[in-house]
Amino acid sequence: MVEAILFATVEPIGVADLNTRLPHGCDAAATVERLRKRYEGRGVSVVKVGDAWAMRTAPDLGFLMQKETVETRKLSRAAVETLAIIAYHQPVTRAEIEEIRGVSVSRGTVDQLLELEWIRFGRRKMTPGRPVTYVVTQEFLDHFGLESARDLPGLKELRAAGLLENRPPPGDALQGDDGEDDQDQTDMFEDEA
Repeated sequence: MVEAILFATVEPIGVADLNTRLPHGCDAAATVERLRKRYEGRGVSVVKVGDAWAMRTAPDLGFLMQKETVETRKLSRAAVETLAIIAYHQPVTRAEIEEIRGVSVSRGTVDQLLELEWIRFGRRKMTPGRPVTYVVTQEFLDHFGLESARDLPGLKELRAAGLLENRPPPGDALQGDDGEDDQDQTDMFEDEA
């Protein structure tokens, strides 16, 4: 029954939802784990997406499912930056996003991410004005093949992929008396990723 539900649902489904659909006394969590093991090394996998489970094509066979299409709607640079800030700093308020980006965040940028269902409103912050926070959704995790936001690439991985420079921006290195760098600032943040 769990296998049929996972096979038929488009969206990842949580263990609690599975338990409500099963006869009384069934353990959906144990069943999902048995299914995950049974499907190892096969054409499909049972994968965890956030707090939910889904059946997906095995990563080594993903090329069979690819279809070359023209992307009709790309995210703007502002939307990509905003999404990255939310993913890496969640829960985060609009003011915190603006502080990190250095520019104001337009309403349309946040609305686009909400419409894509890649972000959602989080809890209100316990500060004056009780601002709303933003967090990424299971749809975001599912789209990027992540189990949780902790699986986002760190600084080392981003540098290895060529997405970040390996040296600090000009003028940012600390200079000693002899003109040598006292400390490479890029290493200061390695452990925080």
